[in-house]
Amino acid sequence: MRVPLSWLREYVDLAADATPEDVLAALVTVGFEEEDVHRFEITGPVVVGQVVSLEPEPQSNGKTINWCQVDVGEAEPRGIVCGAHNFVVGDKVVVTLPGAVLPGPFPIAARKTYGHVSDGMIASARELGLGDEHNGIVVLSDLGIDAPVGTDAIALLGLDDVAVEINVTPDRGYAFSLRGVAREYSHATGATFRDPAERDFADLQPGSGHTTIVDDAAPVRGRVGASEFVTRVVRDVDPSRPTPPWMIARLSLAGMRSLGVLIDITNYVMLELGQPLHGYDLDKLDGGITVRRAMPGEKMTTLDGQERTLHVEDLLITDGSGPIGLAGVMGGGTTEMSETTKNVLIEAASFDPTTIARTARRHKLPSEASKRFERGVDPLIPFVAARRAADLMVELAGGTLTEEGGALFAEVFVAEIELPAGFVEGLIGVDYTDDEITGALTTIGAEVTASDAGWVVIPPTWRPDLTDKWTLAEEVARIHGLDRIPSVLPTPPSGRGLTALQQGRRRVSDALAAAGFVETPAFPFTTQAQNDLHGSASGETLPGIRLANPLDGQAPFLRRSLVPGLLQTAHRNISRGLTDLAIFETGVVFLPEPGVTYGTDEVPPLGVRPTDETLAELNASIPPQHRHVAALLTGNAVARQPGRPAEAAGLTEALDSVRVIAAAAGVEIDVAQSQRAALHPGRTGVLSVGSVEVGYVGELHPVVAEAADLPGRAVVLELDLDLILSLAGNRIVAESLSTFPAATQDVSLTVPADIPAADVQAALAEGAGALLESVRLVDDYRGDGLTDGTKSLTFALRFRAPDRTLTAAEATEAKLAGVAVAAERFGAALRD
Repeated sequence: MRVPLSWLREYVDLAADATPEDVLAALVTVGFEEEDVHRFEITGPVVVGQVVSLEPEPQSNGKTINWCQVDVGEAEPRGIVCGAHNFVVGDKVVVTLPGAVLPGPFPIAARKTYGHVSDGMIASARELGLGDEHNGIVVLSDLGIDAPVGTDAIALLGLDDVAVEINVTPDRGYAFSLRGVAREYSHATGATFRDPAERDFADLQPGSGHTTIVDDAAPVRGRVGASEFVTRVVRDVDPSRPTPPWMIARLSLAGMRSLGVLIDITNYVMLELGQPLHGYDLDKLDGGITVRRAMPGEKMTTLDGQERTLHVEDLLITDGSGPIGLAGVMGGGTTEMSETTKNVLIEAASFDPTTIARTARRHKLPSEASKRFERGVDPLIPFVAARRAADLMVELAGGTLTEEGGALFAEVFVAEIELPAGFVEGLIGVDYTDDEITGALTTIGAEVTASDAGWVVIPPTWRPDLTDKWTLAEEVARIHGLDRIPSVLPTPPSGRGLTALQQGRRRVSDALAAAGFVETPAFPFTTQAQNDLHGSASGETLPGIRLANPLDGQAPFLRRSLVPGLLQTAHRNISRGLTDLAIFETGVVFLPEPGVTYGTDEVPPLGVRPTDETLAELNASIPPQHRHVAALLTGNAVARQPGRPAEAAGLTEALDSVRVIAAAAGVEIDVAQSQRAALHPGRTGVLSVGSVEVGYVGELHPVVAEAADLPGRAVVLELDLDLILSLAGNRIVAESLSTFPAATQDVSLTVPADIPAADVQAALAEGAGALLESVRLVDDYRGDGLTDGTKSLTFALRFRAPDRTLTAAEATEAKLAGVAVAAERFGAALRD
């Protein structure tokens, strides 16, 4: 909100020497944020001059210039060349003398032109920064100004004014007006406030006439479209009259351009009182006015010339011809005021904020009016605003105020708020006295009545944001200064911090990053085809959750797997020349359960706190969300270097990554050969913790890799991170290191080729017993010397006892016990 200081002074006492910075500093103390200071980019000398003589001189280019002698209050008139023709000898004009600087910047100097030395310039409104129109120079008599020759024109036209700009938060819509800002400045400084809305209601009511108003707006979702609608009629206006310079200057500083005296008046009153107004050409209206909701398929053309298809929730202003205004947002083109308007119907209303906000967003049509309506307008101000605009049209446009008009309004009711004694002090942390509490609330315009429990407070009508005891407590703190609130950090209760699950997630991410992986978060959206391919073992179609309003229409489903996002990231990096990749992501996937319908048709209103039952229903409408960890490797794991060739990333590196995750999570993960739709049929493994499947690892199927635009092999892994951490328990216990040496032995077993090595390894570990410290597969041989259909698996075993040095016989005995279990289960035999 931009606030011209000359305008602000009309409603609150500002010190004569108050600077814009002083005003901003005062407004900051009551909760506003300072934005900027705005001035007219003009410096003197700019004076009032009178045309003494005028000699038209046709030029060879077909243009006629005027060689003028202008009295500027000096000993001799100045000779000035002027191309405008809307003035005559004797007119008083605005003269910019050499040394002046106009907006642009445009410095003025004596210069030779058209055969003369022009010693200054006679200025137009556009050149002075008073508007965009260039209809000739400013003739002061046309503006009703008669000032002595040589008078400073900058002060005369209000060009010495300055505006401060503040940021108005959405809950303080009353501050989108000079009335509201002046009241807040009074709160900050104690200066006397003069409310421009204080008028006798009996003088504000219109009479009756043919301008009838019918309220036919059915409530939508319990909201009434218009609670108040006031019209006044002003006849015989002259739209050709110029807007006074002081009004143009104020509107310009406030960020609005002059559009003609009638429209300027409605904008001026809106800025002054915070009540949006609309003016209709009365002679273009067809009968009375009806306020109603739009009908299905209805259309209208707004003032910007756009034809808009309306929604059934849009609130309209209509007459016998149909829609003539999009209520609270923008008027229609058929009844707008123009240079031919003679009679004006002024409208001031109170519209439902939610309705106006939705209409403005639905039609992408933000306006100064909608900005105020959607934040809440004082319901007691429309009568004042309509009369104020009518009075200005009489004064500035030569109109005649009639008794014609109409009004629809209901009793304004503001709910009482119970404010318990001691509540403000307990919430804010400051020992306010009772007088300070009641004084602050009375200052902002509330009615405060003592009660047994504390006070009963009725907020002022212009403060719809005051709805409960918490907002009242904030007002007390704001009025008495936020600097009184002590800065004290709360003492955190013991035992708080990251949960065990959060700590586990962080360990896994840190471990992968330390192992050389780069974390690449992706959006959780994908296609149904990608969900089917990567989100299930067999590639079958599973239930998907489709977004009602997706960011990308080509990826409207919530993901079941992290792999599609990694593939997109890999493709993007490879296309930019980064071919050796080791990337990972931890994030949630959405796994709907078969037969369960997710989503809800009822969305709770934004302005109402949802109940526990509503929150439970919303949570039930979301599918289970599991946090997964996934990684992708492609290109080289080891770059080519002197004495060592490049080594491509493959399953070995992927399995090492699985071991990194397992160590960080505190579990042991086993690998067994498996099948998966998106992976190579012979290079895929299922990952398990004990008997619980927790994920998979494998090389992408060549067809899938090609579809993802990956130029070579790529290996991926994905695990259910939350499941792994839950299987690990709440903590990782480090085992004590034995001081006794280990005994190592190898064993080679021949088994049928279809027996997974992981199963044989598990049998060896089970049979070897407690002395076995580790077992690791070191060779898988198939070929000469073996019977067809068999393979040779070689395992390295390490044995250790916690209390003694093992003998070779003890280690051999434990090894053979493991071989016996493998032989019993799988027919394993020692290989010679």
